[in-house]
Amino acid sequence: MNITGKTLIGLGYKPGKWFKEAIEVANAQALAGETLIQYLDNLQPNTIDPHEVAPAYHKNIQAESEIEVDNIQSVFKTMDTLMKTPTIVNGAVMPDACPTGKMGQIPVGGVAVAKNAIHPAMHSADVCCSVMMTSFGKVDPKKVLDAAHATTHFGGGGRNDLFDFPKELEDKIRENYFLKGDRSVQLAKTHLGTQGDGNHFLYIGISKETGQTVMVTHHGSRGFGANLFKNGMKVAEGFRKDLSPKTLTTNAWIPYTEQAGKDYWNALQVVREWTKLNHTVLHQTTCEKLGIEPTLRFWNEHNFVFKDGDLFYHAKGATPLDDKFVPDSTDGLRLIPLNMKEPVLVVKGKTTANNLGFAPHGAGRNISRSQHIRNNSDRTIAEIFAEETAGLDVRFFSGHVDISELPTAYKNAQNVQAQMKTFGLGEVVDEILPYGCIMAGDWKIDAPWRRKKRRKSEVRKKTA
Repeated sequence: MNITGKTLIGLGYKPGKWFKEAIEVANAQALAGETLIQYLDNLQPNTIDPHEVAPAYHKNIQAESEIEVDNIQSVFKTMDTLMKTPTIVNGAVMPDACPTGKMGQIPVGGVAVAKNAIHPAMHSADVCCSVMMTSFGKVDPKKVLDAAHATTHFGGGGRNDLFDFPKELEDKIRENYFLKGDRSVQLAKTHLGTQGDGNHFLYIGISKETGQTVMVTHHGSRGFGANLFKNGMKVAEGFRKDLSPKTLTTNAWIPYTEQAGKDYWNALQVVREWTKLNHTVLHQTTCEKLGIEPTLRFWNEHNFVFKDGDLFYHAKGATPLDDKFVPDSTDGLRLIPLNMKEPVLVVKGKTTANNLGFAPHGAGRNISRSQHIRNNSDRTIAEIFAEETAGLDVRFFSGHVDISELPTAYKNAQNVQAQMKTFGLGEVVDEILPYGCIMAGDWKIDAPWRRKKRRKSEVRKKTA
């Protein structure tokens, strides 16, 4: 009797990667009857169903208005679903939390703790989104902003004026299973020195404690990290189908007990190294333009996966307070930006039962970008910009204002800080008071595909 996949399905077994080995061995050893069944029962993978009762998680957030009630209910609803993922053992929600994506997907401001598992969707495509600060001494903040403006790059794609790329880092990229290949290397090189779009920024302010001018940059790993995310999700989905088919696709995981899990963890560390380099390139080049040596520089991620033993802390927009999560920590200092009109907070903190070693990563949102734009449709962009940026030097790299990144698009910063105190989410040790900032703006207005479309439209009008 020749055993095939149809034979195994007929016996009641679910198809999977294990079928190939089972068919080869069964045919080679001419297994049949009870001997075949016993072999198949031992070989087939044991699937894991989601928790019937989800583990409890810590709710470090409270509503300050009616609109926040709706936002928080949505956050809790998606966290309630996420916590049923069979690998999850603990979790927390920060004061800046807001839902994103499908039901069951980790919200911004969420922390999900998994045992021996890495969930790519829980760090998302913006891997290692992070902030870095440099103190320039007591210099004119406008000079620093001008120099930084001439250094950085916002918007889609990469840049042609490439920075030197370390060979050691390129070798690490090529050696890793998830990163290897020319695509990853090309993205790593051309996106170096870029900050992307959305809520990423370059902020200039004055330290309240020292009076020094400070630059803070905010961005992730750009296309380089997004490519890792894409590759990781494919592998995670393969494991999900075999190990836990009832788990949501967005919560698929790569087991750390497998070689793939270790390779993915190492890939994340390479992406972390690249992202730190990207910040450093922008900061150091700005220093060189000004002929200034920095007096202080440190950084921290707030959208990453952190490891402690066999536990993996997925922080989707949450700042790690505990030094065990930040191997290159500088005196335990962390950065929490709020909005362009508010100070960037410099904080320290310790792990507690409810914070799990984390703090908020910013002010968060109560409504979507598109809803905020609709809510302000009765005023011109120029009017909104003038009112919300009064007294600040605010620039949009593309030349087009994006009102969904102005201060009122975010939660009330004072409320977020008050809740940090209420729930013990870090101690503020300094504030970087705002002078100005640069953001991408609505760069898609002049994106190549839109320019091409406009040119075609103009040609049609002329020939009509």
